Amino acid sequence: MITRDLDAVIKAYDVRGVYPDQLDAELAERIGGAFVQVVGAAVESGGAGAVVIGRDMRPSGPELVEAFSRGVTAQGVDVVDIGLASTDMLYFAAGRLGLPGAMFTASHNPARYNGIKLCRAGAVPVGQDTGLATIRQRVAGPIAPADVPSGRVVNRDMLADYAEHLHSLVALGGIRPLKVVVDAGNGMGGHTVPTVLDQPALTVVPMYFELDGTFPNHEANPLDPANLVDLRARVVAEGADLGLAFDGDADRCFVVDERGEPVSPSALTGLIAERELARHPGATILHNLITSRAVPELVERLGGTPFRTQVGHSFIKAHMAATGAVFGGEHSGHFYFADFWNADSGMLAALHTLAALGGSPAGTTLSQLASRYEVYVASGEINSMVTDQAAATRRVREAFEHRDDVSLDYLDGMTVSAPTWWFNVRPSNTEPLLRLNAEAETAERLAEIRDQVLALIRET
Repeated sequence: MITRDLDAVIKAYDVRGVYPDQLDAELAERIGGAFVQVVGAAVESGGAGAVVIGRDMRPSGPELVEAFSRGVTAQGVDVVDIGLASTDMLYFAAGRLGLPGAMFTASHNPARYNGIKLCRAGAVPVGQDTGLATIRQRVAGPIAPADVPSGRVVNRDMLADYAEHLHSLVALGGIRPLKVVVDAGNGMGGHTVPTVLDQPALTVVPMYFELDGTFPNHEANPLDPANLVDLRARVVAEGADLGLAFDGDADRCFVVDERGEPVSPSALTGLIAERELARHPGATILHNLITSRAVPELVERLGGTPFRTQVGHSFIKAHMAATGAVFGGEHSGHFYFADFWNADSGMLAALHTLAALGGSPAGTTLSQLASRYEVYVASGEINSMVTDQAAATRRVREAFEHRDDVSLDYLDGMTVSAPTWWFNVRPSNTEPLLRLNAEAETAERLAEIRDQVLALIRET
């Protein structure tokens, strides 16, 4: 019987906690057994009789994978262990093999953390409403082994298959030569990039490719500008065409242009959307509600159908399946592809960027290419510590709701839209924070709206 606070570990979208205080071998083993029961992986339940497992480079990974595998095999289900992997490589394995999957990673979190991202066969995500809540209930009680022979563990290397699949989706043959600096942040990009980007037209300058879950150089979280400093400087020093930065489990990709300037994830969403619409005319493209307004405008201009979603991968993936969208982008650096089982892949986004730049006329820079998609001025996400999120949101609403030139919607937090600007205020699910994202046609208008809303939020 588990007595610890499971709510602190089994979260909305995954399992994550400090090792070993919150997530240890005992809990991992119990989660393995519960996962098999909930997703019906056993042959007797109509399942495929196996679960595929991957892990990142964190020191606690091997112990937790071994424990989780014990829980799985005790239910009479086999384990296909693909070893070191990026999260999108695990999704590939779950899709290609048609098996439920478990990826051991804490993504960009510090070294003391580890976690488990779970999916059903075909890389269908498992969240609170789609199995995690039931797994938590079962973990809290006794989990008896199945009355069948124990499963076995089989090791299988899928890196080459993963790279081959990506190349079948985005071919780099025929592009002009490019020099690209890649900052793997000592994460799983250091494992996958040497194989995936081993292409004749590419000269790859590696940074921090050594797999080290203690992250000795900087946190593997490129969403934080502080973690892009080294990459930006190296791109300029090398005279490179661009730079790529991956987070710890390499499911997110951030891009730096030839000047060392970050390219907005919204601009990358627009760039990839244009490429996907060229392949699938009239298709649906998803974007979350803090993505630049330039994205849905571009999609409509190109004859596609933009679809606006809440922030969060579970929403994007669900809407991808429901709408038949070919692509979805989030401003957080997650990019989702229908031909990748509706899952997100930072590496696939990187390949699209390289193909777009390498296929452009000689002399075209990434900054020139990206400028086509960076139409507006954005604030980035601004967090404010507030004790009463509802009261702060109410103050903002009351300041704008009676204006004739704006509209309000509540798809995710509150979005206030006007012809030349918009902003969104969303509460954090885990901290006493309100998150503000704003965008306008000019820097002056953006500053005016941003400062007005922040004053209301912070009561200044």
